[in-house]
Amino acid sequence: MISHLRGRLFEKHPNRVIVDVNGVGYDVHVPLSTFYEMAEPGEEIALRIHTHVREDALLLYGFATVLELRIFERLIGVSGIGPKLALAVLSGIEPNELVSAIRTANVARLTGIPGIGKKTAERIGLELKDKMALFAPSETAALPSAPAGETLREDVLSALMNLGYHRPLAERAVDASLRKSAGSSFETTLKYALRELSR
Repeated sequence: MISHLRGRLFEKHPNRVIVDVNGVGYDVHVPLSTFYEMAEPGEEIALRIHTHVREDALLLYGFATVLELRIFERLIGVSGIGPKLALAVLSGIEPNELVSAIRTANVARLTGIPGIGKKTAERIGLELKDKMALFAPSETAALPSAPAGETLREDVLSALMNLGYHRPLAERAVDASLRKSAGSSFETTLKYALRELSR
């Protein structure tokens, strides 16, 4: 099983990256919380890895911090939550806030995450509340990047739609985010848009 990768970032997208390790490219699915901390292509990167084996595929899920990995592994242990949905959960809320929401069984906050209905939110709170008690807080930070204007709008819009938001709703959130964060990086604009959508 692969549990850690260190190499050169070959390519990056909001939900997946390719890591070049000695000439071998590993396709790794990542949450937005990890993407925010990502280096730029060509730079060195290190990720904690969860290897998910299925009958038809071997999938890698990568995380910037041990906290994100541990949350992910707890989430996929909940009935009805697979890796794809667990990744969406980590993309829809910052790790520390997610731990807090689970500890307090905050169903309203959890249902604000795309793909999480009331029953699933209640199940997460019920099954993981005690397991989150020992989790230590972790800081996450965004690294700046500089797409501009319409390109930035389309990039953020594409990321939101990949997370399951409908285009009209995503467009309103992106436009509101751009008004508040004019001139900001992709990561910052995306954070603002996600906050708009969680209201």
